[in-house]
Amino acid sequence: MSPTIRNATRAEIEEIIEWAAREGWNPGLDDASAFYAADSQGFWVAEEGGALAAAISVVRFGPDYAFLGFYMAHPDFRGQGLGYALWQAALAAQGTRIIGLDGVVAQQASYQRSGFAYAHANMRYGGMPQVTPPPGTDLVEVAPVHLPLLIDYDARFSPARRDAFLGQWLKTQPTRQSIALLRGTEVQGYGTIRTCREGQKIGPLFADTETGADLLFRKLVATGLEMGGDGQIFLDIPEPNGAAKALCDRYNLKPVFETARMYRGDVPDLPLSRIFGITTFELG
Repeated sequence: MSPTIRNATRAEIEEIIEWAAREGWNPGLDDASAFYAADSQGFWVAEEGGALAAAISVVRFGPDYAFLGFYMAHPDFRGQGLGYALWQAALAAQGTRIIGLDGVVAQQASYQRSGFAYAHANMRYGGMPQVTPPPGTDLVEVAPVHLPLLIDYDARFSPARRDAFLGQWLKTQPTRQSIALLRGTEVQGYGTIRTCREGQKIGPLFADTETGADLLFRKLVATGLEMGGDGQIFLDIPEPNGAAKALCDRYNLKPVFETARMYRGDVPDLPLSRIFGITTFELG
């Protein structure tokens, strides 16, 4: 029998996150809320015999772009073709949208067969950086008053505006804090740190200059400690950004994982030299 393929409920998304944690992925404690706010129909499941068998997310950021991830089958249902049936159905529902994904290197060829083209590598770095919190008043905790400026700024680094997503992602919570680098009313960078199953992740981290990225990184690490973090930090960078790698080297972060950024459709022309950390949701 063919599986039942449908959108996941909000409660089922939490169950899928537990799958991801058991697979050794490291999702943020409340990351899902922002992706759900962006697209409540962006999470899919395959159901077999009344049980969840496989899952995938294809979160739509507007009519022209979506991002795919969280693609996995429950161990009890692997090798039965249920995951691939779900993959095909979820992709077919996207029409002509450009779709991005971060895939494990071993699956690049499989993604290419589904029409995805390699753009660049992303590298996850991790470690226990020792930083001196930067002085000055240009680094501010993000508040609702900053949101319109940050949404406009963020649009320079993404193939689509992320209004609803950022409205949730940038909310200060016990498990997350965002910092903006402001010169007067001009945004010159921003970043978010949030608590994960293991340590804390910084992402995104966008900045106009390497100096600005360094200031934001130091402030975010210090903020993470104030939030009760154990000092373990993870940062996912686009591999072509040499300044981002230099930042990781400077603070003794080591590469721990690599993914392939791939797209179905035109590869977006993004300013990778100013992207020092990408937004991640353990997208697989």
